[in-house]
Amino acid sequence: MTETKNTAPSGVQPRPVVGRLPKYAAGKPPAAVLGLESFKLASNENPLGPVPAVLELLRSGLEVHRYPDTSSTLLRNALSDFLDVPAEDIVTGAGSLGALNQILAAFSGQNEDGAQDEVLYAWRSFEAYPICIGLAGAKSVQVPVRADGTHDLDAMAEAVTEHTKVVLLCTPNNPTGPALRSQETEDFIRRVPSNVVIVIDEAYQEFVRADDAVDGVELYRRYPNVMVLRTFSKAHGLAGLRVGYSISQPEVTQYLRAAATPFAVSGIAEKAAVASLENYSQVVERVQSLVDERSRVVAGLKDLGWDVPDAQGNFVWLELGPNTQEFAALTLEHALSVRAFGDEGVRVSIGEVEANTRFLEICAAYTKQPRRS
Repeated sequence: MTETKNTAPSGVQPRPVVGRLPKYAAGKPPAAVLGLESFKLASNENPLGPVPAVLELLRSGLEVHRYPDTSSTLLRNALSDFLDVPAEDIVTGAGSLGALNQILAAFSGQNEDGAQDEVLYAWRSFEAYPICIGLAGAKSVQVPVRADGTHDLDAMAEAVTEHTKVVLLCTPNNPTGPALRSQETEDFIRRVPSNVVIVIDEAYQEFVRADDAVDGVELYRRYPNVMVLRTFSKAHGLAGLRVGYSISQPEVTQYLRAAATPFAVSGIAEKAAVASLENYSQVVERVQSLVDERSRVVAGLKDLGWDVPDAQGNFVWLELGPNTQEFAALTLEHALSVRAFGDEGVRVSIGEVEANTRFLEICAAYTKQPRRS
């Protein structure tokens, strides 16, 4: 029998933009250390997992050989009741990142004349933003966050041009932690042309405790160009099932449906999300226990003299600069994994009580901590 050789050209190359994109670095698992239980604090996962009703549902053997409802009607109706918004204003996606990709596909990219649309966002922020924007064919415009990790909304408003098609507002900002405030956000929206889509990314919304924090759903009700991103990955503990959604008014949503990935949310994910909403009081209890742990960690760091930005997500940010990689390696030696960002800083997820305590012990012994100026 004659062997068939692969005749594909050896010089196959992707689009030029792919080679210029930053690489997404997922949180790594912790190293095994003799005598210590290992904990992963690198991916902003909910260490408590989903509520019992969801676990029971997952054990029941759902039909995985059938395609799901591509419109996620059951989930959209449940969210409609939960959020008091029309179900038609909700478009589901594979996590909030999948929902974001649908927004970018619909509203930004490369135009017929070759010109690129601009997508504006704070930096540092969610590291997937520049990747998703580049793959959509658009141009990233990054505006540095302030020294305290907050969005510089004045500078962002000034950076808007006639080519700006989408603005991304991450609140609480991942990885620095602060949440946007209501009045400053509304003032910003009023300064941006009404034909620019403003996306309020609220992946960690349930963890926010700031009294004057922005409410994306309230702003979407009042401004037709405002969209909201939310997810079941964080507070609900369903990260592995990939279910998120966007909320926008009908004149915007109609285009998202055209750009939506068919069957992006599986039937299992949809039913699990609905079950979690039906038991939301338990979700709230679990989130509050993590918020309490966050408060303990932040207080412990401040007692040690560490400078920590306002933490409103399920993580804390340590601006360690050139000591970033050294500190991350040190945590690995103690069976903890954290998320290091180059030579900028370390993001540490709030995890199990034992993990958080060990993290504070490491910080107590570390002598190169970021201090207030």
